[in-house]
Amino acid sequence: MLGLLQQKCAAVSRPKLRQDKKFERLRISARSASALWIACVLMWMPTLAMNAEAAVLSLKRGIGVHDWLNWAPIEKDGSYKWPPYRSVTQWLKESRPDVDWPGGGEAEFARIRSMGFDFVRLAIDPGPMLANQGARRQQALDILSSGVERITASGLKVVFDIHSAAQVPAYSIDMVNGGADSKGVADYRKMVVEVAAMLVKFGTDKVALEPFNEPAYDPCNWRSTDDWQRIMTATVRDIRAVSSELTIVATGACGGGIGGLINLDPTFDDPNIYYSFHMYEPHSFTHQRSGKPDGAFVSGLPWPADASTPEVVIETLKSQMDVAGVSAADQQLNLSRARPRIAQYFWENWGQSQIEARFRQATDWAEKHGIPTQRLFMGEFGVILMSDDGRRGAFEADRSRYITAVRKQAEQFGIPWAAWEYSNAQGMTLIPPTGPLAPDANLLGALGLR
Repeated sequence: MLGLLQQKCAAVSRPKLRQDKKFERLRISARSASALWIACVLMWMPTLAMNAEAAVLSLKRGIGVHDWLNWAPIEKDGSYKWPPYRSVTQWLKESRPDVDWPGGGEAEFARIRSMGFDFVRLAIDPGPMLANQGARRQQALDILSSGVERITASGLKVVFDIHSAAQVPAYSIDMVNGGADSKGVADYRKMVVEVAAMLVKFGTDKVALEPFNEPAYDPCNWRSTDDWQRIMTATVRDIRAVSSELTIVATGACGGGIGGLINLDPTFDDPNIYYSFHMYEPHSFTHQRSGKPDGAFVSGLPWPADASTPEVVIETLKSQMDVAGVSAADQQLNLSRARPRIAQYFWENWGQSQIEARFRQATDWAEKHGIPTQRLFMGEFGVILMSDDGRRGAFEADRSRYITAVRKQAEQFGIPWAAWEYSNAQGMTLIPPTGPLAPDANLLGALGLR
């Protein structure tokens, strides 16, 4: 009986009851058609109510936690240490071995909550899961489950960020770069399903699942294949087979930036999906550091660009190298490498207008697809702070201006954000690697939390 009703409901179109040929074949009179229409509405009401109640996990201000459960420790032979992952104490001691963390770090998530954050974007190395099956994979999942429980117990929500690391190449992000139909993608998707099943036990009001971080598949233009579209679509479908309500954080290709986002076709959209982008543009400003092992000085570009001049940046580099005792020959070599980069930055003249233009690309994409901008998600942003020796990073004032500008631009459109990152020794961190064991007050201020 229900099957017949569903068939008739599918055939009914209220505005053209008398004209629909399929309807005529069902031999439904006008009076019975009205009755059928009402029955159809009653049948669909539970589904309509469910869709009306569906809502994405509420997120506003987050902080990334990367080194705890990412970069899982490995043995000398390149295999994962077992049991996998670090303890909270081991994680915190790596970035600040010189101090005793309160309670061995056990109270750290409550401290994060007290700063004004409402969620943690928790970076997870999937390698230990991908490298194992059965009981050992379950052991890794149990450890990760305990980590999520620890964070949610503090009142924070969790974006579970499956964040492939490169120390075991077989399980790096390259695993999914072989095309949508590759074995690597199939194995990865199976692992994502098991993670989703683990997360739903916490309640969909506490956790979200981000199945990929900064995938490749360049270029994001007319020459690109449809592989990433197919991978993201299939992965959403996999997760939805586990739960219709678990919030998913989807991402575009090309490193997860805005360019990748706007190349994504969200045919799989539902009300419980966020769309991620990372904001590190321009990279020449946010990541001022040498990519070479020679410890070259790469620092001091201003924000915005018109706040200073190339001459001032070069003179500042010279002064910092003098203080560091760099020889005249090495200084000349350093400056010969730095000058083209400095000239390019000032020629591009980065500032507020470019930030606004990039965000417009994201919000225009959302509007085009009928997605509220509140379901965009700025999953990472940050700036390397000037190191004590001046070799890398931006001056504090410039960092703060950039962070403030990007954060306000996101908030203007109701876009939740997660700053990168809580505690590390690489300069893009809320807990400084030296000095008092306290959050960086200037960074908290730029994030609007002080």
